[in-house]
Amino acid sequence: MKRIAVYCGSTVGENPIYGEKALELAEWMTRHQYDLVYGGSKIGLMGILSTRLLTNKREVFGVMPNFLKDKELAQDNLTQLYMVDDMRQRKQKMMDLSDAFLAMPGGLGTLEEIAEAISSSRIGLHRKPSVFFNVDGYYHALESFFDTMTAEGFLDEENRRTVLFSDSLEEIYDFIITYQPPKTGVYDK
Repeated sequence: MKRIAVYCGSTVGENPIYGEKALELAEWMTRHQYDLVYGGSKIGLMGILSTRLLTNKREVFGVMPNFLKDKELAQDNLTQLYMVDDMRQRKQKMMDLSDAFLAMPGGLGTLEEIAEAISSSRIGLHRKPSVFFNVDGYYHALESFFDTMTAEGFLDEENRRTVLFSDSLEEIYDFIITYQPPKTGVYDK
C-alpha cells in the first residue's frame, strides 16, 4: 500500500486534540511511507495534515471540485491537484487513487465520503480497507451503530470486519497491512 485517502474536517473542531492527532497521523504516514490523497484544501484538519506531509517530503494528491477553485482553498505545492466537475467525481477519483481509506473527525462531508468508500467495497467495486481514526472517542456512536446494523441483519459479519474503528495508529497499521477483503461483495453471492 502506498496511498491513503484521508477524509477529515475543513475546520479544526473545538478540541485541540483533533489538530494534534492530524500532526501525529502525518508523522505516522511519513514513518510508514504512505502518501496522501485528500480534498486538496489548505484549511482545517486537511490543511494541518497536508502541510506536515509536504514538509516531510511525502507526495500529496488533492482532488477538488471546480466550484471551489476560485475560493483560494487549494493547498500550495501539491504533488498534483486534480480538478473535477463535482463532488461525485471527487469521491470516485479519491477512491481510484487510494489503497486505503481513513476518516479523521469531520462533519457530514467526511461521513459521506467514508460511507461511500465502505459501501463501494461492500458491493464489490473495490477491495480496500476503511478505517475510522476514533480520536478521543469521536466515532464511538457510529461504531455502535455499525454493530447494531450487524446485530439486526443489515450488515453481515464478514463485511463488518472490513471496517476498523480505532484510536491506535499501530492497530490501524496492522489492520491495513494484514487486510483481507471479503471473498465476494454483497451482490456477488
